Amino acid sequence: MKVLRNDYGSLRPPPIGAWTPELTVTVVIPAYDCQDELDRTLATLAAQTYPAHLLDVVVVDDGSDPPLRAEGAKVVRVREGWGRGNARNVGARTATGDVIHWLDADMILAPDHIEAHMRWHHLLDYAVVIGDIVFGDDFDSGTAQPYTAKMLAETRRLRDAGSNAYLLHTGATTSVSARLLADAGGVDPRLNMAEDTELGYRLAQAGAVFIPDGEARSLHVGESTVMRRQQEVHRHNWSYLGDHIPDLRWLRSHPRRQWLVPYVQVTVEAAGYEATRATVDSALAGSVPDVAVTLVGPWSLLSEGRRSNLDDPLLDLRLLHNLYAHEPRVSFAWKAPESVAPTPYLLSVPPGWVLGADSVARLVALDEGLVSVALEESASGVVSARLERTAAFARARRVGGELDALVDEMFGSVWVGGHEYGLATAEDAEPIAGDPAKWRALAARRRDEIRALEAQVAALREELAQAKEEPAKTGLATFLRRVI
Repeated sequence: MKVLRNDYGSLRPPPIGAWTPELTVTVVIPAYDCQDELDRTLATLAAQTYPAHLLDVVVVDDGSDPPLRAEGAKVVRVREGWGRGNARNVGARTATGDVIHWLDADMILAPDHIEAHMRWHHLLDYAVVIGDIVFGDDFDSGTAQPYTAKMLAETRRLRDAGSNAYLLHTGATTSVSARLLADAGGVDPRLNMAEDTELGYRLAQAGAVFIPDGEARSLHVGESTVMRRQQEVHRHNWSYLGDHIPDLRWLRSHPRRQWLVPYVQVTVEAAGYEATRATVDSALAGSVPDVAVTLVGPWSLLSEGRRSNLDDPLLDLRLLHNLYAHEPRVSFAWKAPESVAPTPYLLSVPPGWVLGADSVARLVALDEGLVSVALEESASGVVSARLERTAAFARARRVGGELDALVDEMFGSVWVGGHEYGLATAEDAEPIAGDPAKWRALAARRRDEIRALEAQVAALREELAQAKEEPAKTGLATFLRRVI
């Protein structure tokens, strides 16, 4: 089934109690020193309307002393590492269900909570369902977390959230198919806070649709840590989320820093040395600093044996490898990657074409699933560059069919002109950083242009002054026609 961006409104889940479930679900509960809260959560799980033979529970004991007890559930004790991300990862590896349902150990669930989640997974195998949580003493008096309520209200319950829907993904009560979780790379065991947000981002890049279900009711007794200590939580989490989630642009305000996950991955086929170098250098010199480049070519053919330095048949390939061997933003591959997840964008540029300073930023700003950039016509057709949104193509692969057509239908696509977006041939392009002579020549031309414009402005000011003094003599009407 095809869902456009995050607009799940075309799906029609059956009413609770009026359908026949088939999928199995494993509830994974990371827990630490919380026996009383866990007992309460397990009691509400035991009373669920979802068929008991399709539901099992795994409690991941993250080093509690004394060890936790969990009647009616399987208890797995963490042997290596610690923290929520590590515990969730251990639980996911233990789970056997078609769907994994994350649950915090201090939640009280309405009896039909699991059933409400599972309706969506029977309709869509790339759904991520987010349960409804209120915080307080009971269901009737509890209140939603302000940020969550605001985002739901402003986005028609995430239907208009687009690529930002993952921001509401929380480990307190969410569910995901085991296959989608595996495709996204699972839970990062290194993160002990905000691991659910980071996982949500990677699920988005794997093609997920995020569905908040208001009927999947749950209660968190008292306020959450975020509600009580919001600034401290943000201070902690934002120290590393910028590395993992390129979409959080405000966390990447430094103009020169490098980050773990690039914002845009550029691929260039290795061809002639000068032409390919011009393309790669332009990608690295643009206004978007968190760009990485994959140079595609038969690199394994480069041997270290004796050869003619200047007559080597693979000379251009070798020169490119020499040039970028120690540039951390450039990698070498035999073939172009099918997906660059978790990087959100893949830009393919033919060698010899140079990106302008703002080309990448402007292409990304179009917010399409696919942007095709027409560069020139050749005997074999139109030479073009392509900007692919990772999430859009991942979704298309999940649906199955002709990828470009599916991306166009679900996320949109557009053709633009290369010149309009600052792309030019290496011969016609303005120089980029790293070539001082060209920069000096360009600067000299710009200075000459500025002087000429200054002279023109001075002449116009002089004419205007004369016109004010002697309008009849200077022909004010003629003057005005010239300058307006």
